[in-house]
Amino acid sequence: MNAPESLPPELPSFDNSFAALPPAFYTRLNPTPLPAPYVVGVSDQVAELLGLPAGFVASRQFADIFAGNALLPGSEPLAAVYSGHQFGVWAGQLGDGRAHLLGGLRNAHGHWEIQLKGAGRTPYSRGADGRAVLRSSIREFLCSEAMAGLGVPTTRALCVIGADLPVRRESIETAAVVTRIAPSFVRFGSFEHWASRDRDAEVRQLADYLIDTFRPQCRAATNPYDALLRDVSTRTGELMAHWMAVGFMHGVMNTDNMSILGLTLDYGPFGFMEAFDAGHICNHSDSHGRYTYRNQPHVGQWNLYCLADAFLPLLKSPEISKAAVDETYGDAFAATFERLMCAKLGLRQALPDDEAFIGKTFGFLQQHRPDFTLFFRALSKLPAAVDSENREKTDSPLRDLIVDRSACDAWLDNWRARLAQTPWPDEERQAAMLAVNPKYVLRNWLAEKAIRQAQNKDFSEVGRLLACLRRPYDEQPEYAEYAALPPDWASGLEVSCSS
Repeated sequence: MNAPESLPPELPSFDNSFAALPPAFYTRLNPTPLPAPYVVGVSDQVAELLGLPAGFVASRQFADIFAGNALLPGSEPLAAVYSGHQFGVWAGQLGDGRAHLLGGLRNAHGHWEIQLKGAGRTPYSRGADGRAVLRSSIREFLCSEAMAGLGVPTTRALCVIGADLPVRRESIETAAVVTRIAPSFVRFGSFEHWASRDRDAEVRQLADYLIDTFRPQCRAATNPYDALLRDVSTRTGELMAHWMAVGFMHGVMNTDNMSILGLTLDYGPFGFMEAFDAGHICNHSDSHGRYTYRNQPHVGQWNLYCLADAFLPLLKSPEISKAAVDETYGDAFAATFERLMCAKLGLRQALPDDEAFIGKTFGFLQQHRPDFTLFFRALSKLPAAVDSENREKTDSPLRDLIVDRSACDAWLDNWRARLAQTPWPDEERQAAMLAVNPKYVLRNWLAEKAIRQAQNKDFSEVGRLLACLRRPYDEQPEYAEYAALPPDWASGLEVSCSS
């Protein structure tokens, strides 16, 4: 596979740090070409992060390169090996079964690795075809960028490239490749792989690589590996809090889907909470409900314990490994979650009783099942005080989401009483609340609408959704229909691991 001709000279050069690890960490191989590729969607923000010139993004070579048909100069494609626990059960060796890491680059915006997902079979495909389908690729592309717009730590997505190549899933679909970027795609399972094989040298090499490349501050600690595990635990706790605060459900929190850098990784059967139910299962394949909304913080800690076990060759003591998680994760989650929820509720300053009030709020949501996103958005616009004569009209945007109006009034009384404890001018408070309570999230029915149009070669909805979701806190009246309650036809949508 050769580099394409006539590439612009200002393309960034590769800095392939992961490829500098010993060969045991990966298999070098080129992507499998995709016939007659075409561009489905591009994130100009990610193109800018990578330093790609606008002319290149609009060029004919762009689709070929990010379909895996041609290589950029300096690219060293590889598929990484890792293992992991899936649905709480040790699954053994896994690895990049349909992903090819093209290489990394370093620029003013940071260190970025570029990976093609769906670019053909690898030694880790376990008998699968190594392809992704248009449906799942659009979902990952849009949700990666939507989460970035929400301010949630995440991998990003540059583009989706489609083709008419048939791929069999539950039915015959067409192939696609999504290009995603992150500082690193190393996972919890990357460490589990070597620890499970008693390969202590590789565990140490991987930890040293991460410290030297991404967490140099850990090197100054008394025990750099303990510092690294504590860093991962803290960032994972913060990530779980962000997920819960925006109503995001990952759907398949296996240890091989957990980023060592605390990023949202591997978008598959995800969902955003609509009618609130803490026990909601967004993944149709999750028959036992392991990855419900309410379980995510607990699973995050369980996954960290798996990582802590993999760090035993470095820390030598199960007590030290476990302490690195126990002394960081819970506090990071609790502090971040309370901070985010206080902001969502418009509480100017934290008070000792806020944790209890937040808990009562979630109890209210669970009992009355309003749409999670619409509830907090409507709340953001309400005044801190209201007279009884005008109350029904003033509070109607929120009351209309709750069947039991008297229960809604009682909760609002408690909310207003709490606001009065730390007074804040309405205009300032409402602006602050609107800046943290999104109007738009990637609801499954919105993604499905874009997918159905794209399957008919109409990619306009992909672009329109992307434009909206990158500014989820703005009113954007031109996209008002995206903030509506799900239509009746969306009630039958199911998302599984094949997505």
